[in-house]
Formats: sequence, structure tokens, C-alpha cells
Amino acid sequence: MRGQLAEVWPAFYRWWSQEGVPARPTVVEARARLEEHMPELVSTWEGLTEMLPGDPNAGAALSLWNPPPFLTGCSQAAVLEGGPALVRNYDWDCRLFDGVVARTAYTGRRVLGMVDCLWGLLDGVNDAGLAISLTFGGRREVGEGFGIPIVVRYVLEVCRTVDEAVQVLARVPVHMSYNITALDRTGRFATVYVAPDRPAQVTDRAVTTNHQGKVEWAPYVAAIRSVEREQRLDELLDDSTDVAGVVAACLRDPLYATHWQQGFGTLYTAEYRPADGLVRYHWPGRAWEHSIDRLDTESIQVLLGADRATVTVVER
Repeated sequence: MRGQLAEVWPAFYRWWSQEGVPARPTVVEARARLEEHMPELVSTWEGLTEMLPGDPNAGAALSLWNPPPFLTGCSQAAVLEGGPALVRNYDWDCRLFDGVVARTAYTGRRVLGMVDCLWGLLDGVNDAGLAISLTFGGRREVGEGFGIPIVVRYVLEVCRTVDEAVQVLARVPVHMSYNITALDRTGRFATVYVAPDRPAQVTDRAVTTNHQGKVEWAPYVAAIRSVEREQRLDELLDDSTDVAGVVAACLRDPLYATHWQQGFGTLYTAEYRPADGLVRYHWPGRAWEHSIDRLDTESIQVLLGADRATVTVVER
């Protein structure tokens, strides 16, 4: 674990400090915010910080308190037919893809998911039978709060059900707008619109892309076809399409993004099965399965546009 963290740290630190270190919080502030909002993660944060000795900014960066702004795309749906399953496309720049699937037990609860920002998660499932994933909320506002990958991590560490996840998402501050869909083993689901400048909005939406109910940043939403993608997923669920059908649709236009040179391609399609504690990652012509109880091979090569990327699985 120490080696993998050290390998990724330089690139992560360049991103975190891109506006200059004075623009980022101090380690004292970072600790205070973690203790206030995510006390269960403090000991893990301390341990990770100790793995990066000699850098006084490591703790501040790892906290993900007030990080630089970042935008992703993404589509996701809670699918009950043939499920329950949480199916999502993660759309972003393939050059900035961590490509790490991790199974962890930081707080004693086993969590499996796709890593971002060293120890945060883009999506995941835990041993209590809860799965969640994120999409960008399609708003430009930036405020005081955590980067969303650490919030996804926190929910999976401390929550067992959708109701518990909703309570956490309603109270933890975030620095930008995101849509979080949670699905538990019973088939209960919710999508929460979180934002830095207004209270979290809890909805019963099974589908979300990159706007929060209504379009608020029209040029961005149009450029990434957020409304079109949402409509396609709604059509699939209205037609009672099962999990396999939704996954197949996620690998085709308009859900599958291919603007690789512009930094907007589908890096993977994930199919989380919370009742079984497993995930299948899909690419055209390939699937890769892991579970809370069993990890597959250590790494695979996938084709993202014209480039090959390595996706690695680790245990921490």
C-alpha cells in the first residue's frame, strides 16, 4: 500500500497545488474539518499521512478539504429489474484516470470500489449491502467543503442503508455540486443532489446524469449531452429493461462517450450488486468481476480510445 500511495502522490500533489499551496487549507484546518464532519476517518487519515513522510502538506491534501475544482461527466441508474444493481458510466479524461480498484477495511467495514484522489472513491459497495456512485451536478459554484471522493468513501465506511446514507449526505459539506445515487440490498434507492451553496435535495430519482433536476449551466450540459443521456436511461427503466440490458446500453451511444482527445470518454461501466457485495466493470468486449470476498487478477489492460490503460486491483 505504501508503495502504491507513494507512486501516485507526485501527480496528485501537482493537481492539489496547481493554484499554489497558499490557496489550499493548512493541515490544522484539514484535521479540524475531518474531526468535525468525519471523525471515523481521522485515524486512517493519520496513518496515510505518515506514509508520506517529509511533506508538510500531505495531511492537508489527503483530507480533500477545499481541493481545486474538478468536473466529470457520468451517468447512473438504480436498476431493479434483474437486480437490484447500481449501473453507472464514469466519463472523464483517460489521462487522469487512477485506474485502481481497492478492497479496504480502514474502519473495520469492508469496502470495494474504484479509487480516486488516493483513497477516495468514485463508486463502491460495502459489506453491509450498500452501493453508491457519483455524477457531476452541472453547476459552476464552488464553496467550502470536501471533494466528493472522500464523501463517497465516508458513506461506505459508516452507513448500512440508503436512509443512513441520505442522512450523511445531507450534513457533510461539499465543495462543488454532485449527484449521489445510493442503493441497498433491499432495493431501496435515493438520489441526493448535494451542493456548496444550498441544502442537499433528496429525490426518488432512479436516474441521474449531469444536472440537478433542471439545467443550470446550459452550455456545459448541452456539450456533454446530459439531458439526452438522462432521457435514454429513463426510457430504459420505463421499458423495464433489466440490468444486462442497461449495461449493454451504457456501452453504446448516447451513453458511451468517445471524445477522448477532449478529455471526455467513458473510462468504465460499473455494475454494482449490493445484495451480493460484488461489482462487474465493463468495457466493450470485456468484463471484470470482483467481490467483497474475492478479488480477481491484479491488473488488466483496457483500450480507451486509441490508448491502453492499466487498471489495477489492490488490497489495503
